[in-house]
Amino acid sequence: MDLKSKIILIYGPTASGKSNFAIKLAKKIKGEIINADSIQVYKELKILSARPFQKNYKNIKHHLYGFKSVKKNFSTGDWLKLAKEKILDIKKRKKTPILVGGTGLYFKALTEGLVDIPNIPIRIRSKIRFLHKKIGAKNFFSELVKIDPISKNFVEPSDTQRVIRAYEVKLFTKRSIYDWFKSTRSDYENDDFLKIYIDYPRFELIKRITNRTEDMIKNGAISEVKKFIKLKVPRIKTASKAIGIAEISEYLNKKIEISEVIEKISIKTRQYAKRQSTWGRGNMMDWNKIKSEDLNKFLRKI
Repeated sequence: MDLKSKIILIYGPTASGKSNFAIKLAKKIKGEIINADSIQVYKELKILSARPFQKNYKNIKHHLYGFKSVKKNFSTGDWLKLAKEKILDIKKRKKTPILVGGTGLYFKALTEGLVDIPNIPIRIRSKIRFLHKKIGAKNFFSELVKIDPISKNFVEPSDTQRVIRAYEVKLFTKRSIYDWFKSTRSDYENDDFLKIYIDYPRFELIKRITNRTEDMIKNGAISEVKKFIKLKVPRIKTASKAIGIAEISEYLNKKIEISEVIEKISIKTRQYAKRQSTWGRGNMMDWNKIKSEDLNKFLRKI
């Protein structure tokens, strides 16, 4: 199996061993690894984001890890621009780009393109959210269908975030959000990619998540959160939503014991892993699903 001409994408739920597999693959095919995880971009969140430690890099170049301040905004569009630059640079040097992470939207943007919808003024967005709250989800959905009839084929009335987004885009741009999606294209052909989805048995993943949470606490997660709190990062920033910050903050405020911290972080991480798997099933049907026990077999075939 010759993979040198491909852009390799590796996706899977958190704690499924993506980083370790990517390093082994990179060693075999002279690859370089590009981060595709929205929390691992932040330099101040090394432990909580489960960023690969440099001692585990094994002389494999890693890109877009720990380079952004938690105080700065970093969008999918920002990531896509940098990822494309890294892919080009790696290919110029006759190496193989390997993108690895658990942020499904990053992979979707790379393989399908990113919708370039104009920024909608905050006053309009706030007004629409107020309307949704005032008339309720059912009536709001009816209003959406009136102004954007095709939306009823793509979004469920109960999906508040998408319903509001579809409404505001139609109101502001006069075009359905689904027309915007239709006209969006990737810079790459589908054949340019080898897409790997790591399929990990849930009961094993639960054990791995608990073990990893315990290791995080042992390796300095509490100290990391102490430093994070001192930075006074606004709650609206993506980094503030990283799993572990709220739970360890409770411990530091003497509201819960360390055993509860581990339990809460483990539960929240399991819930996140489930959402990642749900995303994968719904959006990655054309990806190569490889069971965790078959990863070494895959490596031997190369």
